[in-house]
Amino acid sequence: MAALDTTRTTTGSFGLVGRIGATFASVVSTVAEWNDARVTRNVLNDLTDRELADIGLCRGDIHQIVHGHR
Repeated sequence: MAALDTTRTTTGSFGLVGRIGATFASVVSTVAEWNDARVTRNVLNDLTDRELADIGLCRGDIHQIVHGHR
């Protein structure tokens, strides 16, 4: 699982370099979230129906789990 620390605070104006850094951090965060969802979807899809039932899921739940709706 990827992690990106976005809790740092700054004082004053970001300036051009700060805005570029914030944009880069946003892009990296978006890509990391997409990759986590992709990996989760692939792992859950590889499970058998019996294995999914053992953890209390069915195939129809995968989309909701991947997108955090559950």
